Amino acid sequence: MLTTIIRSEQDFLRLRREWNDLLAGSIDDVPFLRHEYLAAWWGTLGGGEWPSGDLLVTVARDESGRLVGAAPLFRTGTSEPTTLRWVGSHEVSDYLDVLAAPEHLPAFVDSWLEALDRESWTAVELDNLLEDSPSIPVLEAASKERGWSLQRERTKPCPLVQLDGGWEGYLSRLDKKQRHELRRKMRRAEGRPGGVRIRHVRQMDGLEPDVDRFLSLMALDRAKAAFLTPSMRDHFHRVATAAAQGGYLDLVFLEVEGQAAAGYLNFDYRHRIWVYNSGLDPAYLPMSPGWVLIGAVIEQAAQEGKEAVDFLRGEEGYKTHLGGVPRYVERLTMARGKQ
Repeated sequence: MLTTIIRSEQDFLRLRREWNDLLAGSIDDVPFLRHEYLAAWWGTLGGGEWPSGDLLVTVARDESGRLVGAAPLFRTGTSEPTTLRWVGSHEVSDYLDVLAAPEHLPAFVDSWLEALDRESWTAVELDNLLEDSPSIPVLEAASKERGWSLQRERTKPCPLVQLDGGWEGYLSRLDKKQRHELRRKMRRAEGRPGGVRIRHVRQMDGLEPDVDRFLSLMALDRAKAAFLTPSMRDHFHRVATAAAQGGYLDLVFLEVEGQAAAGYLNFDYRHRIWVYNSGLDPAYLPMSPGWVLIGAVIEQAAQEGKEAVDFLRGEEGYKTHLGGVPRYVERLTMARGKQ
């Protein structure tokens, strides 16, 4: 296994096809590890989450030259203390990890840490690893072998809705009160004079104004308005474009008489829907547009045979009310020398 570190953005961008091929067979194939997503994130450093950064992407190839492992990190400071973090860290990318097939994971992690040991850093902070990631025990063992400390911290829940049994099976697993409320709200919206329309945006055609429309819905919430800096708006445009180009964008609106009452920016990827962000117009609150739209999203996903709807990170009550079963992400922090 030949391991090298990529420091040039140009060299990283050249890896797109190989990177996505590797991801397809890796321990955890999630949209946040797609090459086009990470490139979009890097273009704004997470919508301005970080003021600057230097790439430190470790890649490994086998004897034939095939890419068999990758760990996308960046350095967040040039003076002490210096921390290495995932490209994608950490607020706007829900799941992050190394890229490697299960059979290559231990050897790759060992070679990755060996490469990192030659670099200057104070800590390696790995956010948003799913708690059942196969890389966690491998990293624990490899860190211990090198005499490094490793701390684990559970951070946020990530409620997941399973869709086995289709729409009716999903409804049957809901609390009786929540099942009644969801059905009532969806029926009431359908019976509204003039009806409602569910509109999906999946292609590049007309994408920019639709993303602006979605961001306008988000900005009607005071907290989200503060979050949507110019750099963060740029991030959303880049991510939506990357997802459309990758074939997994599902930007969906609930429209009432031609007006957007609610919207969800989702990813339709690997037989599940990933609910990335949302916005709604408070003027339509009496008809519960957010519930109506997410209900329609879940119903369509079930009808299409999707395996799950992933609500991603967050403790919003609607996620559990709608049947989300919490899983958790963790933060791993590695440091050289025992503490």
